[in-house]
Amino acid sequence: MVCHCSRIALGLQDKLYLETLIHKEIGGHAKDYVRMMWMILQADKAEDWVIATGTTTKIRDFVKMAFDYVGIELEFVGSGVDEIAKVVRCNLNSEYQIKAGTEVLAIDPKYFRPTEVDLLIGDPTKAKEKLGWEPQIQLPELVDDMMSSDLKLMQKDRFLKEGGYETMNYFE
Repeated sequence: MVCHCSRIALGLQDKLYLETLIHKEIGGHAKDYVRMMWMILQADKAEDWVIATGTTTKIRDFVKMAFDYVGIELEFVGSGVDEIAKVVRCNLNSEYQIKAGTEVLAIDPKYFRPTEVDLLIGDPTKAKEKLGWEPQIQLPELVDDMMSSDLKLMQKDRFLKEGGYETMNYFE
């Protein structure tokens, strides 16, 4: 999803299509998960563990944070399958300018899953109590890391496209 936000910010894609904006997604950084795995390997005996942060965020909020990273302020209009996001203004960087009022996100029923669960969340209590593990990277930093990385990757695609070369869309 973040790669699409980067592509839109760089003018490589017009719109992001999702199945919903209300469901909650798990938010955790790989660095925290790997650190937990290392701590599990140091435990005195083998046990079953849940590797999770125990936190979630709505997809809508995640998308908003991704666009905020590049200074694109969104307004969400409508609800359910009719919900869209439009650009209110572009604040930060002249490189990421999209005309106010441009629709950059919509819900598409083709992405609906027949057995969608509204909330899946892992309970890291055991790791916190037995290993002293706590997540160190919060969601805003995770989104920043993802956007920074994806923008670098997508800038390469934009450079190739501007040079007359075709690039593949590996993100659909």
